[in-house]
Formats: sequence, C-alpha cells, structure tokens
Amino acid sequence: MSQRILVLAPNWLGDAVMALPAVADVRRAMPEATIDVAARPSIAPLIPLIPTVNAAVPLSSRDAGADIIRAGRYDIALLLPNSFASAWMVYRAGVPERWGYRNEFRAMLLTRAVVPPTRVHQASYYQQLTEALGFVAGPLEPRLEVPGDLRTIGEERLSAAGWDAGTPLVAVAPGAAFGGAKRWPADRFAATIDALAKDGVRSVLIGAGADARAGAEVMARVHTGLRPLDLIGATDLSALAGVLVHCRALVTNDSGAMHFAAALGMNVTAIFGPTNEAETRPLGRGRRGVVHTEVWCRPCMLRECPLTHRCMTHVTSDAVLQDLRQSL
Repeated sequence: MSQRILVLAPNWLGDAVMALPAVADVRRAMPEATIDVAARPSIAPLIPLIPTVNAAVPLSSRDAGADIIRAGRYDIALLLPNSFASAWMVYRAGVPERWGYRNEFRAMLLTRAVVPPTRVHQASYYQQLTEALGFVAGPLEPRLEVPGDLRTIGEERLSAAGWDAGTPLVAVAPGAAFGGAKRWPADRFAATIDALAKDGVRSVLIGAGADARAGAEVMARVHTGLRPLDLIGATDLSALAGVLVHCRALVTNDSGAMHFAAALGMNVTAIFGPTNEAETRPLGRGRRGVVHTEVWCRPCMLRECPLTHRCMTHVTSDAVLQDLRQSL
C-alpha cells in the first residue's frame, strides 16, 4: 500500500512557490505515494497547478484543520511552515510521522526535527529540509503548469477588460504584501507603462484586492491613451495564472506575484529595495532580471522606510525598461 503524505504549505504565496522544488524532490523519491498539500484558502488555488501533487486540502482554521487531516489518514506530515501551531495541528490529528525544522519550541511535537540553515535562498531553505530528511535535491526551479481551460479563462478575462488579442501585453504588479518599503513609487510604474505604450505594448495591472490602492495610484499617474487594463482584485490564483500566460513579461516588486509568474515560466523584471535578492530573487524557466540600486542601508528588511526610501526612489524607469526590453 502506497504511503499518504501531507505537505503543509507556507502561508504566503511567494514562500509557497519557493517550496515547490522541495515538494518535487519528495515526489521524485516516492513516485507511488499520494502527496496532498494543505494550505490556507488564499493559497489553495495554487495547488492544482503543481504537477507533482495529487490534491489540495484547504485549511480554514487550526481546529478544523486537525479534523480534516485526521480524516485523510496520512502516514507522514511534512511541515514547511515553522510555526508551533502547525506542528500542534498535525500532532492533534494523529499523523504518526511529523517532519520539519525545529523552530518555535516545537521539536517535542516532531518525530524528525531538523536544525534550520541560515542565510540561504528561501527555496534552498525548504529544499535543505527535505535533503536532510533523505531526499535527493533536484533542480532549484519552481514549476507550475496551466491547463487549457485556465488559459481560456484568462483570455476571456482579458478580452472582457478590453484587450485586443493582437496587442502584446506586459503584466504590472505594483503591490507588495510585506509593506510599503518594498513598493517602487507609483510614478515610476506609470512612466514605465507610458513608455511601453509608445512601443505598442499594453499593460495589465494584477494583484490581490489589498493592492487596489497601489494600483489606483499608478492609474492616476498614467498619461498614455493606451490605458492599462485593471485586473487587481479580479482574479484568484487560478484565473491569474490564465491571465499571465498571455503576457510577454511581468514588472513587479519583490512579491508573491513575482515568484508565481517566474514559476509559470514567464520573463520577470523584479525591483528590489529593502529585501535581499540573494535570498528571495525569482527562480524559474524564463528570463529573470533583478533591478536595484546600491545604497548603504540596504537590505534593511524593514516594512516601512524610516529614512528617504532611496533604495527604491533611486531605481529609474529607464533602468527597469532596459531590463524589461531584453525580455520583449
């Protein structure tokens, strides 16, 4: 009888994507196993796009999660979140093998507890866990696949928003959940959109509902008659994947959308300020450009800048366009 494995996904989109190489390593070593992924509702639509897993297990709360996991009769739980709560949930669910990093005083709840590494790329962080558990490390390349029905849904969403299928598209993600310090100024995004429009390239704004304000600030500063399509808050992850596969590239802050697009194989131009590109740069099959400026205070990892925010304000739209045009 094949083993049943439950992978607890990280709680943030970018982290969930960067964990994909580790999940692929488990699948490669255990091709006959059932591998399900448990995730919070906002992340669950990502799971059907992962070619190496069987099913998504949505978790609405820790208490309900324990009951759902218990009903799945899993043999192994691989905990990618570092929280005590995640270990307590699978312990209460009675999963016999519970594997993860020994963080937040939870080692007593794990049957195999691994000492976490430091100062590595986040994808390597997850992969080093599975490697320490005995799984051979494969390519450090997150991979998502978009089925035909989602491609059709994406095309329909774009057409409904005003897209002429003959016009090349570039996606623009002006938001960032971590905080304002990670956001490139709205006027720079707008200048980039205006310059693309002169080349006959239309932009489409993408993001979650929480990014609506950032999107509105960009739209207010755009001057071109070839107005960007605005799909911020209008797609879940499944529909967003269908939209992105029709775009030539993505311009983005360091964000979950950045990692998501890179895993889809898109060309990505990523703007980094307070965060460390050595630890969270995008990984994937497409071209992955990172644009930043050297200032003494970066990377500070702060949510909001207490100084002049020059790590982002010194990044010009010309620098971003130069990188982006290599993708186009």
